[in-house]
Amino acid sequence: MTTADARERILSTAYRLFCAHGTRAVGIDRVIAEAGVAKMSVYRHFRSKDDLVLAVLDRRAEVWTQGWVQAETAARASTPAGQLLAIFEIFDEWFRRPGFEGCTFINLLLEISDTDSAIHQRSREHLRLIRQFLRGLAQDAGVRDPDLFARQWHILMKGSIVAAGEGDVDAALRAQAMGRLLLEHTLGRPVLAAATLA
Repeated sequence: MTTADARERILSTAYRLFCAHGTRAVGIDRVIAEAGVAKMSVYRHFRSKDDLVLAVLDRRAEVWTQGWVQAETAARASTPAGQLLAIFEIFDEWFRRPGFEGCTFINLLLEISDTDSAIHQRSREHLRLIRQFLRGLAQDAGVRDPDLFARQWHILMKGSIVAAGEGDVDAALRAQAMGRLLLEHTLGRPVLAAATLA
């Protein structure tokens, strides 16, 4: 096994375990056992468990935010307003999957209250980047105060994730209905369903 292969095996295993069970519930020994690598190999690539968690967060941003949320919303709707609503369509599919794991970034913010922690700061930064993405869509849609709107929309997104964690599998559809009202109120006009805008 090459050095690059070992690193990828460790990172992929940690990604799967941390996202599914949280970082506190999963120790390095379990990552080592499931990745099938030596302990020395882990510490050759990651100086500490925190470094491994940070690498998992970077991978999550790449796979989940860019590779899934942003790519899927663009594929499902051709207008910014439609893309905003499409976020809740993909969330609806996510919430109905077996083993729904919630948002790793939100989970870590709640897990790690130390605001000076690199993990806490990376999680907050990622959530800020999501709001930046939402702000861009809002601005392109013609929203007058895109910063305020992005924060409001993000609250709907985060709230729906928490509600789904409570067992409300329809949480994304409920959030989408509220989002449509917010969007129409803000724009001063009706907004078509996301699926009709693709």
